[in-house]
Amino acid sequence: MANQIHPMAVVDPEAQLGDGNIIGPFCVIDKNVVIGDNNKLLNSVTIHYGARIGNGNEFFPGASISTKPQDLKFHGEDTICVIGDNNSIRENVTISRGTFSKGKTIVGNNNLLMENMHIAHDCIIGNGCIIGNSTKFAGEVEVHDNAIISGEVLVHQFNIIGSYVMIQGGSRTSQDIPPYVIAGKEPIRYAGVNLIGLRRRGFTNETIEMIHDTYRIIYAQGILKDGIAEARAKYPDSEEVEYICSFFEKSKRGVIR
Repeated sequence: MANQIHPMAVVDPEAQLGDGNIIGPFCVIDKNVVIGDNNKLLNSVTIHYGARIGNGNEFFPGASISTKPQDLKFHGEDTICVIGDNNSIRENVTISRGTFSKGKTIVGNNNLLMENMHIAHDCIIGNGCIIGNSTKFAGEVEVHDNAIISGEVLVHQFNIIGSYVMIQGGSRTSQDIPPYVIAGKEPIRYAGVNLIGLRRRGFTNETIEMIHDTYRIIYAQGILKDGIAEARAKYPDSEEVEYICSFFEKSKRGVIR
């Protein structure tokens, strides 16, 4: 199916478009942009240099994708911003392209990025995430699959957020958020296992209890590595427990407690 490009849109002749895309009025698509099939750009969307966009995405008015990084160390390197498939990118969302550090910013598939949120350079966002209004990710933040991050959350650079978390609105974090938990309060801390979210995602009661027990073991120990060793010994065959333990071990900024 042919693309539908509004006569008041501007598409650089060097941009590569697939089939079935709808480009609304006042949209601007720069050179060195690749767009797949069946994407919908409502009015006033800007797709900057270096964007690589998959299929079936919807961009709402004011979205600005693959913007120049807000990083003084960026000196015009040829970097990209990769957007996967079937994402809903709402009004005024801004996503920067990468720097020399990683070379690209990545947003996966089936994410909902709500109004006015920002993803900075070299971030990696997984699949199935919901990110609330006005939440801001600094550079090189990593978000694992199926995370739910409420509105106006501020995330420090290099932080990692685990899968299946729920983060309270208005939170600020300079430490990593481990998987399967609710994080909130001020200052931000562990507020229990994300019971409702895990049940909705099909986790069994037995698995949820095992996750809860793992956090009880880890947080009860004064020495973190002792808690990790105890949890691994108690649940040696659990993928969920191994994910939690590995998350703690790999953290460079520390994990909330």
